Amino acid sequence: MRASKWKIAIYLTILLFGVLTALPNMLTPTQLEKLPDWFPKKKVTLGLDLRGGSQIVLEIDTQSLIQKRLEDISTETRELLRDGKIPIQTITTSSDSIIISSTDIASAESILDVLKKLNNDSPHVGSGQAGPDLNIKITDSTKVRLSLSETYTTALIKSAVDQSLEIVRRRIDQIGVSEPTIQRVGVDRILVQLPGLQDPSHLRELLGSTAKMTFHLLDVDFHPGTQVQKRGVTMLPDIDGTHMYPVQDKVMLGGENLTDSRTGFNPQSGAPIVSFKFDKVGARQFTRITQENIGKPLAIVMDGKVLSAPVIREAITEGSGQISGHFTVQEATTLSALLRAGALPVPLKVIEERTVGPDLGIDAIDIGVKSGLAGFGLVFAFMLFLYGRWGLIANFALALNVVLTFGALSLLNATLTLPGIAGIVLGIGLAVDANVLINERIREESGKGRKGLAALDAGFNKAYATIIDSNLTALIATILLFYFGTGAVKGFAVTMALGICISMFTAVSVVKIIMESIVVHFNIKDIRIKPLIDFFPHDTKIPFMKARFFGIGTSILLSLLSVVLFIHPGLNYGVDFKGGILIEATFNKPVDLGVLRNSLAHLGLGDVALQEVGTQHSILLRAERQEGGEEAQIQAVGKIKTSLAEYSGDVKFDRTEVIGPKISRELAHAGIFSVILASICMLFYIWWRFEWPFAVGAIATLVLDITKTIGFFALTGLEFNLTAIAALLTLVGYSVNDKVVVYDRMRENMRLYKDVSLRDIIDKSINETLGRSLYTSVTAFLSMLPMAIWGGSVVSSFAIPMVFGIVIAASSSVFIAAPILLFLGDWRAKRASESAQQIGNFTITLGKEEGKS
Repeated sequence: MRASKWKIAIYLTILLFGVLTALPNMLTPTQLEKLPDWFPKKKVTLGLDLRGGSQIVLEIDTQSLIQKRLEDISTETRELLRDGKIPIQTITTSSDSIIISSTDIASAESILDVLKKLNNDSPHVGSGQAGPDLNIKITDSTKVRLSLSETYTTALIKSAVDQSLEIVRRRIDQIGVSEPTIQRVGVDRILVQLPGLQDPSHLRELLGSTAKMTFHLLDVDFHPGTQVQKRGVTMLPDIDGTHMYPVQDKVMLGGENLTDSRTGFNPQSGAPIVSFKFDKVGARQFTRITQENIGKPLAIVMDGKVLSAPVIREAITEGSGQISGHFTVQEATTLSALLRAGALPVPLKVIEERTVGPDLGIDAIDIGVKSGLAGFGLVFAFMLFLYGRWGLIANFALALNVVLTFGALSLLNATLTLPGIAGIVLGIGLAVDANVLINERIREESGKGRKGLAALDAGFNKAYATIIDSNLTALIATILLFYFGTGAVKGFAVTMALGICISMFTAVSVVKIIMESIVVHFNIKDIRIKPLIDFFPHDTKIPFMKARFFGIGTSILLSLLSVVLFIHPGLNYGVDFKGGILIEATFNKPVDLGVLRNSLAHLGLGDVALQEVGTQHSILLRAERQEGGEEAQIQAVGKIKTSLAEYSGDVKFDRTEVIGPKISRELAHAGIFSVILASICMLFYIWWRFEWPFAVGAIATLVLDITKTIGFFALTGLEFNLTAIAALLTLVGYSVNDKVVVYDRMRENMRLYKDVSLRDIIDKSINETLGRSLYTSVTAFLSMLPMAIWGGSVVSSFAIPMVFGIVIAASSSVFIAAPILLFLGDWRAKRASESAQQIGNFTITLGKEEGKS
């Protein structure tokens, strides 16, 4: 069993590299600069919840994009039909198609032939497929329907997102935010994260504006109110909405020819102005326009609003101009940045907004580190008491696991969030699980008379399959959490997945090498793993199956009560799932919730809930989702913050979350689907590794565990949000993990004791693994307990239910999963016996018939 030197060398190289990559996280920037160039210097990137900043999720207006393209096609269609002299009655454009009404069938067929010129049959960039741009067909004999093909629509959306992504990046660069994160999310969304930015209103204005600037003449003969709407003229408001201008629809010059834009001040009035400059083509056009229209007002329009409408006094030949109006310095700076970055190809909507203050981030780091160290200390002490000096090896592997996890996060440039810290803390408890299994197996093999290396070899070999199964079940749930999760929850999934994978190396390979080296070096013949304090007897013979009806009955009763609680009073859904607004604020004086509630009631925002957080100076405010879509949510946030500032002049907004109705529905569906899919994956995995009765028993138990956890949410009133889904998915993996330990021993005993009844085998297996199951549950419980107590509101929906769920999962393995397996096993044996009896009777009858013949 001795490890080869090359294997030891590989392990030492991996450990050394992991320690070196993790080390920069412990050094200051000054210390990092003094290190040699070859030394790794990447640090773990902190999420916005740890360092403060703003996050906005933008969604392109796909309907406007498609509508604009259809309008362009409609214009082209009119020109083609006019050139072809084909008679038509009407051309109407709807939200998804163009309908052309012809005079007769022959005209419709002629229209069809002409429109083929509009169609391209070629590969579409972004769709990965080739096909026609348009679907064109005759309907109702005389009507031709034209719509965009699916492949072309996909390519159109991708192109718009790519353009928008680049323009958003340029706009962010204009305002000079350091280390921004700008990336595509899904098919039609863009994620923008800006560390340090505490007021996203300026950012929202900067990113939400299309910034399509055009120059139009005003219709000086138009008199609103004295005549009907004049054709070719549209009334547009100014930026304040106080005046209306009769703007001619004809675009004299577009903003695509702008090359530069600057903010300045009017020398006479001192008011902010924005100066702009055209390229050569734009300068020539601008010169021609101003020469031909001296004495006429020229409106500068952006996104349907008139920025200014100066009268042309003389021809402007320098290719430059100024925009003046009732601007603040901030508005002038934003306008200048928009013009320099260019116009978006399609409007962007803000569908999600989150802001975290720097002080809250510092507090989160402090809480995360302290609770993590406390959890590590509890697990360290428990393993020491449990296995004595051999427990120190497990603790050393545990410390390596944490160090290598930070090294992997640094190497992958992953983002560490507060839920991510919770993932590392929980990983501490789960990583020890493998060492508990190994030590218990070695203790068993030593008890059977195996000596030294033979006991080590047998212990590791017999524990290995169980370790693989239990870790894979947890990994399945973690992968699904990463796939369906978002934001900080993804950070939790990443740290959990890394911790699980790394623990397979540290808790198995590294520990094996260390234990082997100790046994060989000290020539240990009998490995005696004894606890400093004997927590639990190892030769129990408890008849658990005698209490099977009581266990299952109690569990079903609690699950039914949980369903009742789920119906009424129901879950306290967070803004992630029902949409709305969440604001955490700190005041310079104690808050009178009654007075503050009354002042907010006048805003007309519906139900607004207030509660104290930590001290009387801090409050958590939840407002219901506003009617009117995402824009209504943003306006409501402004009203609430203004009202809170009026209540106390010195108010600090620690956290703001705004979730629109669309994204809240998506998050709810994704959360529910991920839990269901995780359960199905567990079912098939257990079925594949064991047999169907094991799989059915595990899933039935899992359903009961999950329902009780949901009942716990309803009973305690904990907020049910994305971190709650993370807790449920983690419990799915953990619950099945715990069942695998017992199932593995049952399977082993079924092979060894073929003549023993299933009931006795189950009792024997539970008693043999009782210590292991109890110890692994205790380590996970101890690792999460400090975070459940001190973690705060951000992780309370994860840590507290996890502590509850660990207790439930540990008890259900014995009192629910095992009895269900016994019922199913007895039922299958009975069916097999009945089938054998029917075959026997058939054989006897057949024999009698043959005797007669």
